[in-house]
Amino acid sequence: MNRIKQLFEQKRNNVLSIYFTAGYPNIDSTLDIAEALEKAGADFLEIGVPYSDPLADGPVIQNSSQKAIENGMTVKVLFEQLKDLRKRVSIPVLLMGYVNPVLQYGVENFCSKCAEVGVDGVIVPDLPMYEYEELYQDCFIQNQLSNIFLITPTTSEARIRRIDELSNGFIYLLSTSSTTGKNLSVSSQVEDYFSRIKSMELRNPTMIGFGISDNKSFSKASEYANGAIVGSAFVKILAEENYLEKIPEFIGSLKGKEAVSY
Repeated sequence: MNRIKQLFEQKRNNVLSIYFTAGYPNIDSTLDIAEALEKAGADFLEIGVPYSDPLADGPVIQNSSQKAIENGMTVKVLFEQLKDLRKRVSIPVLLMGYVNPVLQYGVENFCSKCAEVGVDGVIVPDLPMYEYEELYQDCFIQNQLSNIFLITPTTSEARIRRIDELSNGFIYLLSTSSTTGKNLSVSSQVEDYFSRIKSMELRNPTMIGFGISDNKSFSKASEYANGAIVGSAFVKILAEENYLEKIPEFIGSLKGKEAVSY
């Protein structure tokens, strides 16, 4: 059983995931940030693989991706850095990125490297479901990698059911069909969408992402799903001085608790 499944067996509510971009703000900051996030109380991590054309990302994450590329971050460099991942981090870790860099690296090589360094899952928003099924599913299964699918407010029930059958980690619910970085606005339409997914009683846990930035939005999302994913709001912290020292306070504010000191 991989770490993602273990996590959701042990914790069913208010699960907090944090996204940040590999190689930002500095080329060698990835593991320092990951370790600090675990110590501060994050439940699992999503490390973004920077890409030059990140269509689903808003300006904050686009900027971090561009800076990371300028710093020299590549898939190869990231895997080199992640060799020491499991010496420093015990919580689940996923890689999130676009299909182009994965194809350039080679899907089989990518999956085997993930397994080698201790990565638990992959989120590739622009990988078509039929391609995953027909071409890559066996490779993911052999390397005990969870492939995380995304659902939007316009996803049909039939597709959601198929995603649930194919999934073996959790399902990523986008709060909106727009880009990352927009604050979560829980209109009656959004609540209906969240309620519809919850009433389907899916086999896999669900996590809500896009627009989660504070305790209010995290708590609201956690009413409808097992937890929520914070991206842009955290990446903003990384642009500040002494960002590692600010991580405990940030995680504490999301959870509505005092910061964990270490």
